[in-house]
Amino acid sequence: MTLHNIARAHIETYFDSGDFQRDLATLVSRPTESQDARGKPHLHAYLHDDMAPMLEAMGFTCQFHDNPAPDGPPILTAERIEDAALPTVLSYGHGDVVRAQEDQWREGLTPFELIEEGDRLYGRGAADNKVQHLINLRAMGAVIKAQGRLGFNAKVIIEMGEEAGSPGLKEFCAANSELLKADVFIASDGPRLRPAAPTIFTGSRGGTSFDLEVNLREGANHSGNFGGLLADPAMILSHALASITDAKGQIRIPEWRPTSLTPRIREVLASLPAHDTGIDLDADWGEQDLTPAERVFGWNSFAILAMSAGVPAAPLNAIAGSARATCQLRFVVGTEVDDVLPALRRHLDREGLARSRSLNTAATASPRHGWTPTTRWSALRPPRLKKAWGSPPTSCPT
Repeated sequence: MTLHNIARAHIETYFDSGDFQRDLATLVSRPTESQDARGKPHLHAYLHDDMAPMLEAMGFTCQFHDNPAPDGPPILTAERIEDAALPTVLSYGHGDVVRAQEDQWREGLTPFELIEEGDRLYGRGAADNKVQHLINLRAMGAVIKAQGRLGFNAKVIIEMGEEAGSPGLKEFCAANSELLKADVFIASDGPRLRPAAPTIFTGSRGGTSFDLEVNLREGANHSGNFGGLLADPAMILSHALASITDAKGQIRIPEWRPTSLTPRIREVLASLPAHDTGIDLDADWGEQDLTPAERVFGWNSFAILAMSAGVPAAPLNAIAGSARATCQLRFVVGTEVDDVLPALRRHLDREGLARSRSLNTAATASPRHGWTPTTRWSALRPPRLKKAWGSPPTSCPT
């Protein structure tokens, strides 16, 4: 039998025996909410009690690191160096999850218990990202079982704050560049374009989040007595938000419109299959002269994540004193990250919306380096995956 067949047999046994589902259930049961203070002790436990023993059993040496960000969650690195002459692969995962939102799960499901329904498994982290790094680690373990070694050097970094904007991660990586040095970075965190075939993403859009606020006065004032006399912060904020895009979601801020969608990238994107998401997509939303693939992989997009004025659950006959919206720009390579908010300010001033101001900017995540279609790694991997999967993977640049 070939190495591939032996390793695959180990993985099939791991899955068919129920060990995979039991391992995932253990990880899901850890309530690692990075957006909620109650998750803090579980962030540490996930690394110390779940990840480190798994990695050490595979011959990895683990290190625990304090986060350089104040009160930031811990970081784990692990390495298995077989030969300095071999190539080194760096892999990534995050063990934290978004808020549990226990009251929003339908009957029969709960966030921190892995529940099987048909051919699906439900639970926080069962799709993002506990299952992905579990699969990657167990895949390496299968190769080790098959031949007693990996045949390459492996490094792993697992953070516990991705869902909160990865505080301190950029600074940690910069300060530990030698520790994390590798020939290629491979991580699994994101969807497939088609569930039936693997997708190779050679980059991802970055994201920067910020609050846009209009704060005019303390408290609310009766609309019968002051309507027409007091400026309405919710109305001003609505105009500010509406000015950022047109009615079809096309960005109107010049500096937010990228210039990196080259003919070569458009050519590659044109070869991608249609999205198979199970969600009805809006064909008339977004940049009108771009294809759906170009809109999501080659262009910037603006979204309003949340907004509030007054008390939505119990509205009063009153003009609110302030209004706030949490916004996000998803951006591709070529966007001047440091100019995102200054460009917004200039735009609002041009629109006569000086009362709107941005604040509380979240940590900015920059996209990976632009994709080079001829790179050695992107050229070598698809044939290997085709052999393993039985059909060619989809390769997607960003």
